[in-house]
Amino acid sequence: MLMLLKKFKDSSALGRAAAEQAAASIRRTLAERDRCRIILATGTSQFAFLDALTNTPGIGWDKVEAFHLDEYVGMPMTHPASFRKILLERVINKVGISKYYFIEGDAPDLSEALRRVGQQLTSAPIDLAFVGIGENGHIAFNDPPADFQTEEPYITVGLDEPCRRQQVGEGWFADISQVPKQAISMSVRQIMKSREIIAVVPDKRKAAAVKLCFEGEVSPMAPASVMRRHSNTTVYLDEDSAALVNLELRAVLDRESHATIRS
Repeated sequence: MLMLLKKFKDSSALGRAAAEQAAASIRRTLAERDRCRIILATGTSQFAFLDALTNTPGIGWDKVEAFHLDEYVGMPMTHPASFRKILLERVINKVGISKYYFIEGDAPDLSEALRRVGQQLTSAPIDLAFVGIGENGHIAFNDPPADFQTEEPYITVGLDEPCRRQQVGEGWFADISQVPKQAISMSVRQIMKSREIIAVVPDKRKAAAVKLCFEGEVSPMAPASVMRRHSNTTVYLDEDSAALVNLELRAVLDRESHATIRS
C-alpha cells in the first residue's frame, strides 16, 4: 500500500490544502450517495484546517453525519478542554451539522453511552476521517503501546505522561495534575475502517513523532504508523513537522512537495 505525504510552508498553507481535499471528498461522496459520514479531530493542531474547511463554500453540511475521535472520562461538556465543546463551537454550530453523535465521557452509565454511540458509528461505513498525530505518536487517544487488535469501536484508555503534558503545553490545563488520566478513544481498527483518512500534522513539536511513525516499523509503539497500512491516506506536513525525516525523503518533499511511502 502507498501512503501520500504532502509538505507545505506553514500550518496555514497546510490547513488550506487539506481543507480543499476534504471539501472535494465530501462533495464527491454527497454526489454519489447523498450522505457523507465523517470523523472529526480536535486539538490545536487541527484549528487552521477546521477553520479553512468550515469557511469553504458549497459543502452540503446538512447531509453530513459527524462523529469524533475521543473525549476525556468524567469531563463535562462545559469544560474548555472538552472536545464536544470545541467541535460545537468550531464546526457543528458554525456550519449547521444537524446529525452528530458525541462521546458522553461524563455519562452516568459510561458503558451504555459507548454502546449507543458505537452502534451509530458502525451502522454504516465512514467515508472520511480527519486525524492528527500526537507528540508521542498516538492516533486519537491511542497512546503507545496501542491496541491494534480490538474490534470495539470505542475503548477506555489510560493517558500516558507525554500525552498529558501535551495537553498542558497546548494550554488546555494549568498543570498536569488537572489533566484526566483516562479518556474514551475510537479504536485503531475502527479508524482504519474509514474509506479515506486525512491526517493534519503541523508544528515542530510533532517532528519526532512524524519521523518515528513514517520511518520505523509499523508498531503499537508508534500508533500512527498504522496509517501506512491504509489504502487511501494523505498526510499533510509543514516545514516544521517534516524537519526530522531522513535526507532522502526530505529531498523528495523539498523537490516535489509530496512523496509516497510504501507499507
